[in-house]
Amino acid sequence: MAKLHAKASLKELKKSLRTYWQLYLLLIPVVAYFVLFRYLPMVGIQIAFRDFMPRLGYWGSKWVGLKHFTRFFGSYYAERMIVNTIVLSFGTLILSFPAPVLLALCLNEVRNSKAKKIMQTITYAPHFLSTVVVVGLVASLTNINYGLINILLKQAGIIEESINFMTKENWFRPLYIISSIWQETGWNAVVYMAALSSVDVSLYEAARVDGAGRLRSIWHVTLPCIAPTMITMLILNCGKVMNIGYEKVLLMQNDLNMAKSDVITTYVYQQGILKGQYSYSTAVNLFNSVINTMLVVTVNAISRRVSETSLW
Repeated sequence: MAKLHAKASLKELKKSLRTYWQLYLLLIPVVAYFVLFRYLPMVGIQIAFRDFMPRLGYWGSKWVGLKHFTRFFGSYYAERMIVNTIVLSFGTLILSFPAPVLLALCLNEVRNSKAKKIMQTITYAPHFLSTVVVVGLVASLTNINYGLINILLKQAGIIEESINFMTKENWFRPLYIISSIWQETGWNAVVYMAALSSVDVSLYEAARVDGAGRLRSIWHVTLPCIAPTMITMLILNCGKVMNIGYEKVLLMQNDLNMAKSDVITTYVYQQGILKGQYSYSTAVNLFNSVINTMLVVTVNAISRRVSETSLW
């Protein structure tokens, strides 16, 4: 019975290959990319459990087990880095996730197509700015001498003396999160705009017949229709929640805000690239990746139980 089933499956596969060969051909570069740059490099994960020496290679380096993990968790700054990473990651996720949804809902209510396109272009343009430019803008706007924010706060009578935001540790997280929201909201809203375009117009007409205004139509029609997209995006975002971009943190980081800006990704960069401690930095980054994987699996399982929408 199993052989017959295998033969039937093989026959279906051959038929599918003959019928949709163009699609399979387009799929080859994507598969090659993931194999070459995602799966094959996983062989290097083993150096987290070895004292890696480049001249000896992966297999020739001495196996040391959990030595590097023990070193990390026993280090003085481990707790601070983990707490900073979690707070900054989840703070960014919680505050930035609703923003593109709200923007997409607002743009969807704009009836003038030309104005709608202009607004959409303006909002997603910051995504194409480099991290260096974004941090430079933040530094200029918050400059203690000529920064626009300090000038406005003084004129409003909120402060008497200028605040050097970039050197205040308590201001690091707000500046990081706000700048991230500004840069990525418009780009992330594109996904929700696409989902909104597929909503059946007859549902809005039925809602209007029942006496629903714009707000009620959004609440009872629009949001339920794009809920699966929102859940899928939330699960995907949870998978990279601990992978804070070290470039932006490094550019905003200084000795005065280190207590709040010291995160795992910057530590991995410093230990691995600058100090050449490949095994140790790999172990720290592997711990980070395991947390991300656990978050994805957990959120996906909760979503499947609650909403019946999941990645698998």
